Amino acid sequence: MNMLLWTTSVTEDYQPILEDLKRTGFDGIEIPIGDSDAKFYSNIGKMLERLDLECTAVTSVFDDANPVSPDPAVRKKAVEQLKWRIDMGAEMGAQVIAGPFHSAFASFSGHPPTAGERDRSVEVLSQVAEYAAQHNIILTPEALNRFECYLYNTLGDIANLIKAVDSPHLQMIFDTHHAHIEEKNMEEVIRTHASHIAHVHISESDRGTPGSGQVNWDVVFKTLKAINYDKWLTIEAFSRNNPEFASGINVWRNFQPTLEEIYRDGYDFIKNKWDEA
Repeated sequence: MNMLLWTTSVTEDYQPILEDLKRTGFDGIEIPIGDSDAKFYSNIGKMLERLDLECTAVTSVFDDANPVSPDPAVRKKAVEQLKWRIDMGAEMGAQVIAGPFHSAFASFSGHPPTAGERDRSVEVLSQVAEYAAQHNIILTPEALNRFECYLYNTLGDIANLIKAVDSPHLQMIFDTHHAHIEEKNMEEVIRTHASHIAHVHISESDRGTPGSGQVNWDVVFKTLKAINYDKWLTIEAFSRNNPEFASGINVWRNFQPTLEEIYRDGYDFIKNKWDEA
């Protein structure tokens, strides 16, 4: 379960929620990595160990550390920032770090992506993937829909990035929300990129409870099972619980009456669909 449903900063105040996630049946949680210090993330790791919960992470970068910037100093900062966040992921025991860190989040040039921008993204992520290998962490950059990103919108776009970087520690995340918007055929795109899908976000069309919207879930689960996918199925849903973060990602309402409904019903939905697939 992705903790961004509640917060961008997971402290011990959230232990009761983590305990309920464990009781519900979740094997682990996804933690946002921001700019807190090493002690903060180390404490998260210790809390998760006490609760017997595994960990993945999610992160993003902004214009001051944009991997596609023409300014070498900005790209250098992107490398340094992403390496530091890999260190923080290691402090928590994260297995995967996902997110749209191939470029600055919600930053638009006003033009389609250029070859130069994608080359600079490759340059930065090549260095970062090499560093991730030292911590045995898999990086899974994320294709975002056209309203949140212009550089990489489809899994095909991300596949070209992976091919150019050529590291086993740079793979891809399949996010059902973004794919629902950008891909032509869910089954085809999952099968085509099966060898590189190392993480999955189960995210509804409206970012609420999985199964309550328009994503073609039967095809998603049947195809993931058909390719023998055996890694994380992580619910990513959002709310107005943290107003500043919610406004930053254009979430203007709660999608369900309670947050408990999202993760409890979402868990049951995933388990039932996987068993049926």
